[in-house]
Amino acid sequence: MHDFFGDHSHLSEIGPNAIIEEIEGVEKFVLVSVGIDIGSSTSHLVFSQLTLRREGASLSGRFKVAEREILYRSRIMLTPYLSETLIDTDKVKQFIEEVYKEAGFSPEDIDTGAVIITGEALKKENAQPIVEYFAKYSGKFICAAAGQNHEALLAAYGCGAVDLSKAEHNTVLNIDIGGGTTKFALIENGVVTQTASVNIGARLIAFDDSNVVTRIEDTGRALMSELGYAVELGKKMMKRQKEDFADLMAKVLFELIEWKPLSPLTKRLMLTPLFKNYGGLDQIDSIVISGGVSEHVYDRDRTYYGDVGPILGKKMRSYLKKLPKRNIFREPIEGIRATVIGAGEYTIQASGNTSYISAPQILPAFGLKVVRVSLKQGQPVLETLRQSLAKFDLTTINSGVALSISLDGQLDYKSIREVAEGIAAICKGSEGGKNPLYLVQEVDIAKSLGAILKEELGLNRHVISIDGIEVGDLDYIDIGKPMGTTEVIPVTVKSLMFSGTKLN
Repeated sequence: MHDFFGDHSHLSEIGPNAIIEEIEGVEKFVLVSVGIDIGSSTSHLVFSQLTLRREGASLSGRFKVAEREILYRSRIMLTPYLSETLIDTDKVKQFIEEVYKEAGFSPEDIDTGAVIITGEALKKENAQPIVEYFAKYSGKFICAAAGQNHEALLAAYGCGAVDLSKAEHNTVLNIDIGGGTTKFALIENGVVTQTASVNIGARLIAFDDSNVVTRIEDTGRALMSELGYAVELGKKMMKRQKEDFADLMAKVLFELIEWKPLSPLTKRLMLTPLFKNYGGLDQIDSIVISGGVSEHVYDRDRTYYGDVGPILGKKMRSYLKKLPKRNIFREPIEGIRATVIGAGEYTIQASGNTSYISAPQILPAFGLKVVRVSLKQGQPVLETLRQSLAKFDLTTINSGVALSISLDGQLDYKSIREVAEGIAAICKGSEGGKNPLYLVQEVDIAKSLGAILKEELGLNRHVISIDGIEVGDLDYIDIGKPMGTTEVIPVTVKSLMFSGTKLN
Protein backbone atom coordinates (compact mmCIF):
# COMPACT_ATOMS: atom_id res chain seq x y z
CA MET A 1 0.00 0.00 0.00
CA HIS A 2 2.97 2.27 0.64
CA ASP A 3 4.03 1.81 -2.97
CA PHE A 4 0.46 2.35 -4.20
CA PHE A 5 0.23 5.91 -2.97
CA GLY A 6 3.93 6.69 -3.09
CA ASP A 7 6.02 8.40 -0.44
CA HIS A 8 5.71 12.00 -1.52
CA SER A 9 3.78 15.14 -0.78
CA HIS A 10 1.85 17.39 -3.17
CA LEU A 11 1.76 20.42 -0.90
CA SER A 12 3.73 23.39 -2.13
CA GLU A 13 4.20 26.85 -0.71
CA ILE A 14 1.83 29.49 -2.01
CA GLY A 15 3.64 32.56 -3.23
CA PRO A 16 2.84 35.58 -5.39
CA ASN A 17 4.31 34.07 -8.56
CA ALA A 18 2.40 30.83 -8.12
CA ILE A 19 -0.92 32.58 -7.51
CA ILE A 20 -0.61 34.76 -10.60
CA GLU A 21 0.53 31.87 -12.75
CA GLU A 22 -2.44 29.79 -11.59
CA ILE A 23 -5.18 32.26 -12.42
CA GLU A 24 -3.90 34.64 -15.10
CA GLY A 25 -5.58 33.94 -18.41
CA VAL A 26 -7.39 30.84 -17.15
CA GLU A 27 -11.16 30.78 -17.57
CA LYS A 28 -11.85 27.20 -16.49
CA PHE A 29 -10.10 24.00 -15.52
CA VAL A 30 -11.07 20.42 -14.74
CA LEU A 31 -10.15 18.35 -11.69
CA VAL A 32 -10.49 14.64 -10.98
CA SER A 33 -11.52 14.21 -7.37
CA VAL A 34 -12.24 11.30 -5.01
CA GLY A 35 -14.32 11.09 -1.86
CA ILE A 36 -13.49 8.29 0.57
CA ASP A 37 -15.98 7.61 3.35
CA ILE A 38 -15.05 5.23 6.18
CA GLY A 39 -18.04 4.80 8.47
CA SER A 40 -18.95 2.59 11.37
CA SER A 41 -21.03 0.29 9.18
CA THR A 42 -19.93 0.83 5.61
CA SER A 43 -17.10 2.29 3.55
CA HIS A 44 -17.14 3.43 -0.07
CA LEU A 45 -15.52 5.71 -2.64
CA VAL A 46 -16.81 8.11 -5.28
CA PHE A 47 -14.70 9.42 -8.17
CA SER A 48 -15.86 12.58 -9.88
CA GLN A 49 -14.89 15.19 -12.42
CA LEU A 50 -15.27 18.81 -11.35
CA THR A 51 -15.28 21.69 -13.83
CA LEU A 52 -14.36 25.03 -12.26
CA ARG A 53 -15.16 28.27 -14.07
CA ARG A 54 -13.73 31.67 -13.31
CA GLU A 55 -15.92 34.48 -12.00
CA GLY A 56 -14.65 38.00 -12.67
CA ALA A 57 -11.50 39.15 -14.40
CA SER A 58 -9.49 40.64 -11.52
CA LEU A 59 -6.76 39.03 -9.45
CA SER A 60 -9.36 38.24 -6.81
CA GLY A 61 -11.61 36.54 -9.38
CA ARG A 62 -12.98 33.30 -7.96
CA PHE A 63 -13.27 29.87 -9.51
CA LYS A 64 -16.56 28.13 -8.73
CA VAL A 65 -17.52 24.53 -9.39
CA ALA A 66 -19.86 24.78 -12.38
CA GLU A 67 -20.29 21.09 -13.21
CA ARG A 68 -20.04 17.85 -11.25
CA GLU A 69 -19.93 14.51 -13.02
CA ILE A 70 -19.78 11.22 -11.13
CA LEU A 71 -17.22 9.02 -12.90
CA TYR A 72 -17.37 5.92 -10.70
CA ARG A 73 -19.14 4.77 -7.56
CA SER A 74 -17.52 1.91 -5.70
CA ARG A 75 -19.33 -1.05 -4.25
CA ILE A 76 -20.22 -0.58 -0.60
CA MET A 77 -18.09 -2.59 1.82
CA LEU A 78 -19.07 -3.42 5.38
CA THR A 79 -16.33 -1.74 7.43
CA PRO A 80 -14.13 -4.62 8.67
CA TYR A 81 -13.16 -5.05 12.32
CA LEU A 82 -10.51 -7.17 14.00
CA SER A 83 -12.28 -6.76 17.35
CA GLU A 84 -14.83 -4.48 19.01
CA THR A 85 -12.17 -1.78 19.31
CA LEU A 86 -9.98 -2.32 16.23
CA ILE A 87 -10.70 -1.59 12.56
CA ASP A 88 -8.99 -3.95 10.14
CA THR A 89 -6.88 -1.27 8.48
CA ASP A 90 -5.20 -3.71 6.09
CA LYS A 91 -8.58 -4.69 4.62
CA VAL A 92 -9.64 -1.02 4.37
CA LYS A 93 -6.44 -0.15 2.49
CA GLN A 94 -6.80 -3.23 0.26
CA PHE A 95 -10.39 -2.25 -0.55
CA ILE A 96 -9.35 1.29 -1.51
CA GLU A 97 -6.55 -0.01 -3.72
CA GLU A 98 -8.93 -2.45 -5.47
CA VAL A 99 -11.50 0.29 -6.09
CA TYR A 100 -8.88 2.58 -7.63
CA LYS A 101 -8.00 -0.20 -10.07
CA GLU A 102 -11.64 -1.03 -10.81
CA ALA A 103 -12.29 2.64 -11.56
CA GLY A 104 -9.25 2.80 -13.82
CA PHE A 105 -7.37 5.37 -11.76
CA SER A 106 -3.99 5.52 -10.08
CA PRO A 107 -3.28 7.95 -7.23
CA GLU A 108 -1.33 10.11 -9.69
CA ASP A 109 -4.54 10.65 -11.72
CA ILE A 110 -6.30 12.30 -8.77
CA ASP A 111 -6.00 16.06 -8.47
CA THR A 112 -7.71 16.41 -5.11
CA GLY A 113 -9.96 14.56 -2.72
CA ALA A 114 -11.39 14.09 0.73
CA VAL A 115 -11.16 11.30 3.30
CA ILE A 116 -13.84 11.32 5.99
CA ILE A 117 -13.99 8.91 8.91
CA THR A 118 -17.22 9.06 10.90
CA GLY A 119 -19.53 7.57 13.50
CA GLU A 120 -18.58 4.68 15.75
CA ALA A 121 -15.58 4.03 13.48
CA LEU A 122 -14.08 7.27 14.77
CA LYS A 123 -14.05 5.89 18.32
CA LYS A 124 -11.96 2.85 17.43
CA GLU A 125 -8.39 2.68 18.70
CA ASN A 126 -6.79 2.86 15.27
CA ALA A 127 -9.24 5.25 13.53
CA GLN A 128 -7.02 8.31 13.55
CA PRO A 129 -4.03 6.53 11.94
CA ILE A 130 -6.26 5.75 8.94
CA VAL A 131 -6.84 9.47 8.38
CA GLU A 132 -3.18 10.24 9.05
CA TYR A 133 -2.22 7.62 6.49
CA PHE A 134 -3.85 9.62 3.72
CA ALA A 135 -2.55 12.91 5.07
CA LYS A 136 0.97 11.47 4.97
CA TYR A 137 0.85 9.93 1.52
CA SER A 138 -1.26 12.46 -0.34
CA GLY A 139 -1.12 16.12 0.56
CA LYS A 140 -3.76 16.74 -2.07
CA PHE A 141 -6.41 15.34 0.25
CA ILE A 142 -8.58 16.99 2.84
CA CYS A 143 -8.54 14.54 5.75
CA ALA A 144 -11.25 14.94 8.35
CA ALA A 145 -12.19 12.90 11.37
CA ALA A 146 -15.83 13.96 11.67
CA GLY A 147 -17.36 13.84 15.14
CA GLN A 148 -21.07 13.68 15.83
CA ASN A 149 -21.99 17.28 14.98
CA HIS A 150 -19.59 17.55 12.05
CA GLU A 151 -21.01 14.35 10.58
CA ALA A 152 -24.55 15.74 10.91
CA LEU A 153 -23.40 18.80 8.95
CA LEU A 154 -21.86 16.64 6.21
CA ALA A 155 -25.01 14.52 5.91
CA ALA A 156 -27.27 17.57 5.64
CA TYR A 157 -25.25 18.88 2.70
CA GLY A 158 -24.63 15.48 1.14
CA CYS A 159 -28.26 14.34 0.93
CA GLY A 160 -29.50 17.65 -0.49
CA ALA A 161 -31.43 18.82 2.59
CA VAL A 162 -29.52 22.11 2.73
CA ASP A 163 -30.27 22.77 -0.96
CA LEU A 164 -33.95 21.98 -0.36
CA SER A 165 -34.19 24.40 2.55
CA LYS A 166 -32.38 27.10 0.57
CA ALA A 167 -34.56 26.65 -2.53
CA GLU A 168 -37.87 26.63 -0.65
CA HIS A 169 -36.87 29.17 2.04
CA ASN A 170 -38.12 26.94 4.81
CA THR A 171 -37.06 24.69 7.69
CA VAL A 172 -35.91 21.13 7.06
CA LEU A 173 -35.05 18.44 9.60
CA ASN A 174 -32.45 16.01 8.26
CA ILE A 175 -32.17 12.68 10.09
CA ASP A 176 -29.12 10.62 9.14
CA ILE A 177 -29.51 7.06 10.44
CA GLY A 178 -26.33 5.03 10.27
CA GLY A 179 -24.94 1.89 11.80
CA GLY A 180 -23.96 3.26 15.19
CA THR A 181 -25.48 6.72 15.50
CA THR A 182 -28.29 8.93 14.21
CA LYS A 183 -27.52 12.56 13.46
CA PHE A 184 -30.05 15.40 13.39
CA ALA A 185 -29.58 18.68 11.54
CA LEU A 186 -31.99 21.60 11.75
CA ILE A 187 -31.72 23.67 8.57
CA GLU A 188 -33.35 27.09 8.35
CA ASN A 189 -33.33 28.92 4.99
CA GLY A 190 -30.34 26.94 3.78
CA VAL A 191 -28.27 27.33 6.97
CA VAL A 192 -27.60 24.46 9.36
CA THR A 193 -28.42 26.16 12.64
CA GLN A 194 -28.29 23.21 15.06
CA THR A 195 -27.01 19.65 15.08
CA ALA A 196 -27.39 16.76 17.51
CA SER A 197 -26.63 13.06 17.72
CA VAL A 198 -28.14 10.06 19.51
CA ASN A 199 -26.68 6.58 20.02
CA ILE A 200 -29.17 4.80 17.77
CA GLY A 201 -28.14 2.77 14.72
CA ALA A 202 -28.93 -0.38 12.80
CA ARG A 203 -25.60 -2.06 13.46
CA LEU A 204 -25.33 -1.75 17.23
CA ILE A 205 -25.77 -5.52 17.09
CA ALA A 206 -24.49 -7.51 14.09
CA PHE A 207 -25.22 -11.14 13.26
CA ASP A 208 -24.43 -13.67 10.54
CA ASP A 209 -26.72 -15.47 8.07
CA SER A 210 -27.69 -17.91 10.81
CA ASN A 211 -28.69 -15.03 13.12
CA VAL A 212 -25.75 -15.75 15.42
CA VAL A 213 -24.52 -12.52 17.07
CA THR A 214 -21.03 -11.57 15.84
CA ARG A 215 -20.63 -8.09 17.34
CA ILE A 216 -22.30 -6.07 20.10
CA GLU A 217 -21.78 -2.40 20.84
CA ASP A 218 -22.30 -1.35 24.46
CA THR A 219 -25.43 0.60 23.52
CA GLY A 220 -26.90 -2.42 21.73
CA ARG A 221 -26.46 -4.45 24.91
CA ALA A 222 -28.06 -1.68 27.00
CA LEU A 223 -31.09 -1.37 24.69
CA MET A 224 -31.68 -5.12 24.76
CA SER A 225 -31.43 -5.06 28.55
CA GLU A 226 -34.06 -2.30 28.59
CA LEU A 227 -36.33 -4.75 26.75
CA GLY A 228 -35.56 -7.53 29.19
CA TYR A 229 -33.44 -9.51 26.75
CA ALA A 230 -29.94 -10.85 27.25
CA VAL A 231 -27.74 -10.83 24.15
CA GLU A 232 -24.43 -12.65 23.86
CA LEU A 233 -21.79 -13.22 21.24
CA GLY A 234 -22.19 -16.60 19.60
CA LYS A 235 -25.88 -16.88 20.57
CA LYS A 236 -28.79 -16.50 18.17
CA MET A 237 -30.92 -13.36 18.01
CA MET A 238 -34.57 -14.30 17.57
CA LYS A 239 -36.99 -12.60 15.17
CA ARG A 240 -39.11 -11.18 18.02
CA GLN A 241 -35.99 -9.74 19.65
CA LYS A 242 -35.02 -8.00 16.40
CA GLU A 243 -38.52 -6.55 15.99
CA ASP A 244 -38.62 -5.23 19.56
CA PHE A 245 -35.06 -3.88 19.30
CA ALA A 246 -35.85 -1.95 16.09
CA ASP A 247 -39.17 -0.68 17.47
CA LEU A 248 -37.51 0.69 20.60
CA MET A 249 -34.94 2.56 18.50
CA ALA A 250 -37.67 4.03 16.27
CA LYS A 251 -39.59 5.20 19.37
CA VAL A 252 -36.49 7.01 20.64
CA LEU A 253 -36.03 8.78 17.29
CA PHE A 254 -39.66 9.90 17.14
CA GLU A 255 -39.53 11.25 20.66
CA LEU A 256 -36.81 13.57 19.38
CA ILE A 257 -38.58 14.39 16.10
CA GLU A 258 -41.88 15.30 17.75
CA TRP A 259 -40.19 16.78 20.84
CA LYS A 260 -42.42 14.83 23.18
CA PRO A 261 -41.41 14.60 26.84
CA LEU A 262 -38.18 12.65 26.58
CA SER A 263 -37.84 9.35 28.40
CA PRO A 264 -34.86 8.75 30.70
CA LEU A 265 -33.59 6.25 28.12
CA THR A 266 -33.59 8.83 25.30
CA LYS A 267 -31.77 11.34 27.49
CA ARG A 268 -29.11 8.73 28.33
CA LEU A 269 -28.62 7.91 24.66
CA MET A 270 -27.88 11.49 23.61
CA LEU A 271 -24.26 11.94 22.46
CA THR A 272 -24.56 15.73 22.18
CA PRO A 273 -26.72 18.40 23.80
CA LEU A 274 -30.32 18.57 22.61
CA PHE A 275 -31.60 21.26 20.25
CA LYS A 276 -32.28 24.57 21.97
CA ASN A 277 -35.64 26.33 21.53
CA TYR A 278 -36.84 23.59 19.19
CA GLY A 279 -40.57 23.61 18.44
CA GLY A 280 -40.93 20.05 17.21
CA LEU A 281 -43.14 19.36 14.20
CA ASP A 282 -44.71 22.83 14.39
CA GLN A 283 -41.34 24.26 13.33
CA ILE A 284 -40.65 21.76 10.52
CA ASP A 285 -41.72 22.09 6.89
CA SER A 286 -39.95 18.98 5.60
CA ILE A 287 -38.26 15.86 7.00
CA VAL A 288 -35.47 14.18 5.02
CA ILE A 289 -33.88 10.89 6.05
CA SER A 290 -30.40 9.91 4.88
CA GLY A 291 -27.74 7.39 5.87
CA GLY A 292 -27.62 3.64 5.37
CA VAL A 293 -31.00 2.98 6.98
CA SER A 294 -32.67 5.48 4.63
CA GLU A 295 -32.38 2.89 1.86
CA HIS A 296 -34.80 0.77 3.91
CA VAL A 297 -36.99 3.67 5.06
CA TYR A 298 -37.70 4.58 1.43
CA ASP A 299 -37.94 0.86 0.55
CA ARG A 300 -35.13 1.07 -2.00
CA ASP A 301 -33.34 -1.94 -0.55
CA ARG A 302 -34.75 -4.97 1.28
CA THR A 303 -31.44 -6.79 1.62
CA TYR A 304 -30.25 -7.88 5.07
CA TYR A 305 -26.64 -7.02 5.81
CA GLY A 306 -26.38 -8.77 9.15
CA ASP A 307 -28.21 -6.08 11.12
CA VAL A 308 -31.72 -4.78 11.80
CA GLY A 309 -31.60 -2.10 9.06
CA PRO A 310 -34.60 -3.38 7.05
CA ILE A 311 -36.70 -3.80 10.20
CA LEU A 312 -35.76 -0.35 11.53
CA GLY A 313 -36.58 1.14 8.12
CA LYS A 314 -40.02 -0.49 8.18
CA LYS A 315 -40.70 0.75 11.72
CA MET A 316 -39.68 4.28 10.72
CA ARG A 317 -42.06 4.19 7.73
CA SER A 318 -44.87 3.13 10.02
CA TYR A 319 -44.23 5.94 12.49
CA LEU A 320 -43.88 8.53 9.72
CA LYS A 321 -47.35 7.64 8.41
CA LYS A 322 -48.82 8.38 11.84
CA LEU A 323 -47.39 11.90 12.11
CA PRO A 324 -50.14 14.50 12.61
CA LYS A 325 -48.51 16.83 10.11
CA ARG A 326 -48.99 15.60 6.54
CA ASN A 327 -46.89 15.93 3.36
CA ILE A 328 -43.67 16.82 5.13
CA PHE A 329 -41.74 13.62 4.36
CA ARG A 330 -39.35 14.16 1.42
CA GLU A 331 -37.09 11.68 -0.36
CA PRO A 332 -33.42 12.42 -1.12
CA ILE A 333 -31.74 11.04 -4.21
CA GLU A 334 -28.67 10.35 -2.07
CA GLY A 335 -29.26 8.11 0.94
CA ILE A 336 -26.45 5.84 2.04
CA ARG A 337 -24.16 7.79 -0.32
CA ALA A 338 -24.99 11.15 1.26
CA THR A 339 -21.31 11.96 1.54
CA VAL A 340 -18.60 13.96 -0.12
CA ILE A 341 -17.70 13.19 -3.74
CA GLY A 342 -14.34 14.86 -3.22
CA ALA A 343 -12.90 18.33 -2.87
CA GLY A 344 -12.75 21.25 -5.28
CA GLU A 345 -9.24 22.62 -4.92
CA TYR A 346 -7.58 25.73 -6.28
CA THR A 347 -10.58 27.98 -5.86
CA ILE A 348 -8.14 30.85 -5.58
CA GLN A 349 -8.95 34.15 -3.90
CA ALA A 350 -6.87 37.13 -2.84
CA SER A 351 -7.45 39.13 0.32
CA GLY A 352 -8.04 42.85 0.48
CA ASN A 353 -5.10 45.11 1.31
CA THR A 354 -6.23 45.90 4.87
CA SER A 355 -5.18 42.69 6.60
CA TYR A 356 -3.73 42.49 10.10
CA ILE A 357 -0.64 40.28 10.28
CA SER A 358 1.08 40.22 13.64
CA ALA A 359 3.68 37.65 12.56
CA PRO A 360 4.33 37.28 8.79
CA GLN A 361 6.89 34.54 9.49
CA ILE A 362 4.19 32.02 10.49
CA LEU A 363 2.79 32.03 6.96
CA PRO A 364 2.07 30.04 4.86
CA ALA A 365 -0.50 27.93 6.72
CA PHE A 366 -2.10 24.85 5.19
CA GLY A 367 -5.30 22.88 5.61
CA LEU A 368 -7.14 25.19 8.03
CA LYS A 369 -10.70 24.04 8.73
CA VAL A 370 -13.15 26.93 8.26
CA VAL A 371 -15.68 27.51 11.04
CA ARG A 372 -18.23 30.01 9.82
CA VAL A 373 -19.70 32.39 12.42
CA SER A 374 -22.77 34.39 11.31
CA LEU A 375 -23.34 37.22 13.78
CA LYS A 376 -26.64 39.07 13.74
CA GLN A 377 -27.20 42.41 15.39
CA GLY A 378 -28.29 41.98 19.00
CA GLN A 379 -27.22 38.34 19.12
CA PRO A 380 -24.82 37.33 21.95
CA VAL A 381 -21.39 37.00 20.34
CA LEU A 382 -19.96 34.44 22.75
CA GLU A 383 -22.96 32.13 22.52
CA THR A 384 -22.96 32.32 18.71
CA LEU A 385 -19.25 31.51 18.63
CA ARG A 386 -19.81 28.48 20.86
CA GLN A 387 -22.70 27.22 18.70
CA SER A 388 -20.62 27.63 15.53
CA LEU A 389 -17.69 25.70 17.00
CA ALA A 390 -20.04 23.01 18.33
CA LYS A 391 -21.11 22.16 14.77
CA PHE A 392 -17.57 20.82 14.35
CA ASP A 393 -17.44 19.19 17.80
CA LEU A 394 -15.16 21.97 19.05
CA THR A 395 -15.35 23.93 22.30
CA THR A 396 -12.32 26.15 21.69
CA ILE A 397 -10.36 27.64 18.80
CA ASN A 398 -7.58 25.10 18.45
CA SER A 399 -4.77 24.82 15.94
CA GLY A 400 -5.84 24.08 12.39
CA VAL A 401 -8.98 26.25 12.56
CA ALA A 402 -9.83 29.50 10.78
CA LEU A 403 -12.85 31.52 11.96
CA SER A 404 -14.88 33.04 9.14
CA ILE A 405 -16.73 36.02 10.62
CA SER A 406 -19.76 37.55 8.96
CA LEU A 407 -21.45 40.57 10.55
CA ASP A 408 -25.01 41.71 10.03
CA GLY A 409 -25.84 45.30 10.83
CA GLN A 410 -23.80 48.43 11.41
CA LEU A 411 -20.02 47.95 11.23
CA ASP A 412 -18.72 50.41 13.79
CA TYR A 413 -16.09 50.27 16.54
CA LYS A 414 -18.63 49.11 19.14
CA SER A 415 -19.81 46.10 17.12
CA ILE A 416 -16.27 45.08 16.09
CA ARG A 417 -15.10 45.42 19.72
CA GLU A 418 -17.93 43.10 20.84
CA VAL A 419 -16.81 40.49 18.30
CA ALA A 420 -13.19 40.82 19.46
CA GLU A 421 -14.20 40.41 23.11
CA GLY A 422 -16.15 37.26 22.28
CA ILE A 423 -13.20 35.78 20.38
CA ALA A 424 -10.81 36.68 23.21
CA ALA A 425 -13.12 35.00 25.74
CA ILE A 426 -13.19 31.78 23.70
CA CYS A 427 -9.42 31.87 23.31
CA LYS A 428 -8.85 32.15 27.07
CA GLY A 429 -9.72 28.53 27.70
CA SER A 430 -8.34 27.30 24.41
CA GLU A 431 -6.19 24.20 24.21
CA GLY A 432 -4.50 25.94 21.29
CA GLY A 433 -2.44 27.93 23.78
CA LYS A 434 -0.10 30.15 21.81
CA ASN A 435 -1.03 28.76 18.39
CA PRO A 436 -1.83 31.48 15.82
CA LEU A 437 -5.39 32.75 15.54
CA TYR A 438 -6.60 32.84 11.91
CA LEU A 439 -9.58 35.06 11.03
CA VAL A 440 -11.16 35.63 7.62
CA GLN A 441 -13.96 38.04 6.74
CA GLU A 442 -15.82 39.03 3.62
CA VAL A 443 -16.14 42.67 4.71
CA ASP A 444 -13.42 45.23 5.37
CA ILE A 445 -12.88 44.84 9.14
CA ALA A 446 -9.75 42.65 9.23
CA LYS A 447 -7.28 45.32 10.34
CA SER A 448 -9.62 46.76 12.98
CA LEU A 449 -10.54 43.35 14.40
CA GLY A 450 -6.92 42.20 14.53
CA ALA A 451 -5.73 45.43 16.14
CA ILE A 452 -8.38 45.34 18.86
CA LEU A 453 -7.53 41.73 19.70
CA LYS A 454 -3.78 42.25 19.90
CA GLU A 455 -3.28 45.87 20.88
CA GLU A 456 -6.32 46.62 23.03
CA LEU A 457 -7.26 43.25 24.52
CA GLY A 458 -3.68 41.95 24.63
CA LEU A 459 -4.45 38.52 23.16
CA ASN A 460 -1.46 36.28 23.82
CA ARG A 461 -1.53 34.68 20.35
CA HIS A 462 -0.32 35.79 16.95
CA VAL A 463 -3.23 37.04 14.84
CA ILE A 464 -3.65 36.70 11.09
CA SER A 465 -6.82 38.58 10.13
CA ILE A 466 -7.67 38.95 6.44
CA ASP A 467 -10.68 40.27 4.55
CA GLY A 468 -12.21 39.92 1.10
CA ILE A 469 -12.43 36.12 1.45
CA GLU A 470 -15.66 34.22 0.84
CA VAL A 471 -15.81 30.76 2.40
CA GLY A 472 -18.43 28.37 3.75
CA ASP A 473 -18.96 25.85 6.52
CA LEU A 474 -17.32 22.92 4.75
CA ASP A 475 -14.26 24.66 3.32
CA TYR A 476 -10.57 24.30 4.13
CA ILE A 477 -8.05 27.02 3.30
CA ASP A 478 -4.35 27.50 2.68
CA ILE A 479 -3.10 31.02 3.47
CA GLY A 480 0.01 32.21 1.64
CA LYS A 481 2.59 34.87 2.41
CA PRO A 482 1.83 38.55 1.68
CA MET A 483 2.45 39.36 -1.96
CA GLY A 484 5.48 41.60 -2.45
CA THR A 485 5.33 44.82 -0.44
CA THR A 486 1.52 44.75 -0.21
CA GLU A 487 -0.67 43.20 2.46
CA VAL A 488 -2.61 41.24 -0.16
CA ILE A 489 -2.57 37.55 0.74
CA PRO A 490 -3.31 34.66 -1.63
CA VAL A 491 -5.76 32.11 -0.29
CA THR A 492 -6.56 28.69 -1.74
CA VAL A 493 -10.01 27.42 -0.82
CA LYS A 494 -10.61 23.66 -0.83
CA SER A 495 -14.32 22.95 -0.69
CA LEU A 496 -15.87 19.62 0.16
CA MET A 497 -17.96 18.73 -2.86
CA PHE A 498 -21.32 16.98 -3.00
CA SER A 499 -23.24 15.64 -5.94
CA GLY A 500 -25.60 18.61 -6.05
CA THR A 501 -28.72 16.43 -6.27
CA LYS A 502 -32.20 17.71 -5.69
CA LEU A 503 -34.86 16.10 -3.53
CA ASN A 504 -38.18 14.70 -4.58
